[in-house]
Amino acid sequence: MSVLDRFAAHLSGELGRSPHTVRGYLADLRSLLAFLEENGYRVEDLDVLLVRGWLSRARDAGAGRATVARRVAAVRALTRFLHREGVLAADPGPRLSGPSQQRSLPTVLDEEQAAAALSRPSGDSPSDLRRRAVVEVLYATGVRVAELCALDLADVDRERDTVRVLGKGAKERTVPVGGPALDALDAWLSGGRPETVTPASGSALFLGARGGRLGVRQAREDVHVHLRAAGADGAPHGLRHSAATHLLNGGADLRSVQEFLGHASPRSTQIYTHVSVERLRDTYRQAYPRA
Repeated sequence: MSVLDRFAAHLSGELGRSPHTVRGYLADLRSLLAFLEENGYRVEDLDVLLVRGWLSRARDAGAGRATVARRVAAVRALTRFLHREGVLAADPGPRLSGPSQQRSLPTVLDEEQAAAALSRPSGDSPSDLRRRAVVEVLYATGVRVAELCALDLADVDRERDTVRVLGKGAKERTVPVGGPALDALDAWLSGGRPETVTPASGSALFLGARGGRLGVRQAREDVHVHLRAAGADGAPHGLRHSAATHLLNGGADLRSVQEFLGHASPRSTQIYTHVSVERLRDTYRQAYPRA
């Protein structure tokens, strides 16, 4: 088994990284190994200078800050693994620094836009009922679209009005879900899912047109279709951003929102405070006579 095969197994099996993350890391690291081979080095020769040379070539080729940051993260994970496996005598990863991220503020619906989009009547076909339930649950729970697609029937607890979510790194969390989302789920489960279910459906909560588990691409399309019909625009992650921002606007503390979203670090959640401040600033400019 090659180094990258062993590393891929480590990422998915031991660290619980998503298939998307594993694919991205492996694509970057194949480039690194090709760079080493071109310059007459082996993976056992990896050090800070070689990695910096590889990153420098990527920057010269036009790689952006996000790409370079992702490559640094991939290399750090690899060198940590190789050091643990005894392939590298020392781990150069901690000495590698990536570019600071200039994160843009996420696009969110304001409370009125969200209320208008979610209160809009929808049809009663299985696809209509699923679209409404998908949008309601995404906004009510703030889950990622992949987390929503992975939900099973047993993950919805009607006695406690919660949903059990398996997030990044195979970390489980329980999030509350409101009445309108539960009503939309009931409509889907009584009038939509039974019309779509097949022997291949298993325990999946949301199903695609052929009865299999709903895929991320179709879930994204459900959100676009529903919001466009309501005169709004947005994507599943926009609903997550909106939910977090509206919680903060409503008085929730940052730690609670962090747990709600399943962020490992409060740093990831702090961007939503920036959104709230931007909105406050806009309101101040429009409403305050001496702004």
